[in-house]
Amino acid sequence: MMRLSTCLEWLYTEAGDDIGDRVRAAAADGTDAVEIWSWRTKDLDSLGSALAETGSRLVSMIVDPQSRLVDPATRGEFVAAVADSLVIARRLDVPFLVAVAGQVRDDVPRSIQHAALVEALRGAAEVLEGTDVTVLLEPLNSRVDHIGTYLDTTSEGLDVIREVGSPRVRLLYDAYHSIVMDEDPRTELAGAIDLVGHVQIADAPGRQEPGTADVDWAALLGTLADLGYAGGVGLECRPSVPTAQAMGYIREVAGQVERSPR
Repeated sequence: MMRLSTCLEWLYTEAGDDIGDRVRAAAADGTDAVEIWSWRTKDLDSLGSALAETGSRLVSMIVDPQSRLVDPATRGEFVAAVADSLVIARRLDVPFLVAVAGQVRDDVPRSIQHAALVEALRGAAEVLEGTDVTVLLEPLNSRVDHIGTYLDTTSEGLDVIREVGSPRVRLLYDAYHSIVMDEDPRTELAGAIDLVGHVQIADAPGRQEPGTADVDWAALLGTLADLGYAGGVGLECRPSVPTAQAMGYIREVAGQVERSPR
């Protein structure tokens, strides 16, 4: 089955501010895989206890703190942040650490910024060598949510992954950001699905739960399956209704995709 995970920054917030209570609420609703952003702002004891109690999996968290990876001056601090985050990933059994490129550097050629991004991720790969933890590079949309971000296309993100050349660095394909940038998932990911470590979704426009806007989710998830994607799908959306209700539609669609002949 196409396994769903939920971002606890926006989903299951009805359970309150304690991250452990959000894990328990997700598990009680049948969601046993969750995601967070910053680990430094979380009660890690509460989080770890809730994960153990419910048997849930923490799928991803960010490399914390984030850095401007297109600036070679930040390479050292980024690699140190990867090392710090790896300690927590091992503690909580987290497979994915998420990184973004950061804001574009005005008046600096893109080729230089691209090279800096590649070198930063090569540094991360060195830290993660011999582990089962992977850094995921996430392109973001530069039209609505992240104006001025450097990496806003899937194609360049995949180019970076290829140049890094390590299995410890993969792409986070966020379908919401991709759609906002007018990309076609089938075109962007054709022949490159093996470079995608994880997928996240939200409807577009609006970034609310699937089923609230214009995306044909049965078709999109079917495309991912057709391309050979076998990983999980994370919901990183702002629900317009209580989380349990927001989960209903996408669970139904994911089940249909699972049952469709391939």
